[in-house]
Amino acid sequence: MFNLKKQPTVTPLYFFNTLTREKDLFAEPKNKKVGLYTCGSTVYNYAHIGNLRTYFFEDILKRVLQYNGYKVNHVMNITDVGHLTSDADSGEDKMEKGAKREGKSAWDIARFYTAKFKENLHDLNIEEPNVWCAATDHIPEQIALVQKLIDKGVTYTTTDGIYFNTTKIDDYGKLANLKNQKLQAGIRVDMGEKKNPQDFALWKFSPAGEKRQMEWEAFGRMGFPGWHIERRNRPHLSSPHQ
Repeated sequence: MFNLKKQPTVTPLYFFNTLTREKDLFAEPKNKKVGLYTCGSTVYNYAHIGNLRTYFFEDILKRVLQYNGYKVNHVMNITDVGHLTSDADSGEDKMEKGAKREGKSAWDIARFYTAKFKENLHDLNIEEPNVWCAATDHIPEQIALVQKLIDKGVTYTTTDGIYFNTTKIDDYGKLANLKNQKLQAGIRVDMGEKKNPQDFALWKFSPAGEKRQMEWEAFGRMGFPGWHIERRNRPHLSSPHQ
């Protein structure tokens, strides 16, 4: 019979190191407190099973850490603005598109599909994060981060936004091994005014003569964050369990 009082045998944890392409032993943090940041949903429509597959992986990681006695502070972002329909950082904002589709405001769309996403997690027995981090709740932080990058001289401005210039970072893309992928500009998507195929929008300007539902004044114009910068702005991760 099983001895339910006996503690499980805990084996060392190893994680794949994307930089070295090798497995590394997980170094136990102080007080066994771990910060975990994961991407959440773009809340413009119902999530399908392919979307939800991602959150199973995140949940397994979290549960493995908890099983091994770690206190996990889990932060998950919600993309409720700035995720455009094109991989070239162009096209319509998915939130605005959802609003037109259903005859509601973009804010109503975000609230409704955020609630549905949470229901999906509950139905699939996936644990909720400790902190839900909606992009629209942290616009000032994103503007400040873009300004910091501008001050460092690693951006450029086009007619439609502010972009991160990846050539300013000598080892940019080393985690994804981009240098060996031989990306060719214009093969998959239209480059637009981007200087390099890997460059991405930090802040998009609202189109001239168009009033968006979700827009903020910054850098001398009305605009909105690019979804890349949302995932690089991680409030609350250092508190309370890091």
